[in-house]
Amino acid sequence: MTLKTLVDLIKYPIITDKATKLLEINQYTFAVDLKSNKLEIKTAIEYLFNVKVVSVNTIKPPSKQRRVGKFVGNRTQYKKAVLTLAKGNSINLFSEN
Repeated sequence: MTLKTLVDLIKYPIITDKATKLLEINQYTFAVDLKSNKLEIKTAIEYLFNVKVVSVNTIKPPSKQRRVGKFVGNRTQYKKAVLTLAKGNSINLFSEN
């Protein structure tokens, strides 16, 4: 994989109540490209943040129906990756400024 495609795989970190609880056990949650696989995600995270990834769990939540006025459609599909890092590694998601 090229450097550009590795950087484009990871979209943004997911910061919810459950995701912040997972930070305590060294697990981080990211939204990733729909077509990416676990090996590509692991390589991208290790390259971008210079950490050692132990495991990668992915999920594609089912799309929900959404209504805007009289128009009915579906929410956009996305893929979520939960990464477990090795002991001693961490990713700083919150800036201290």
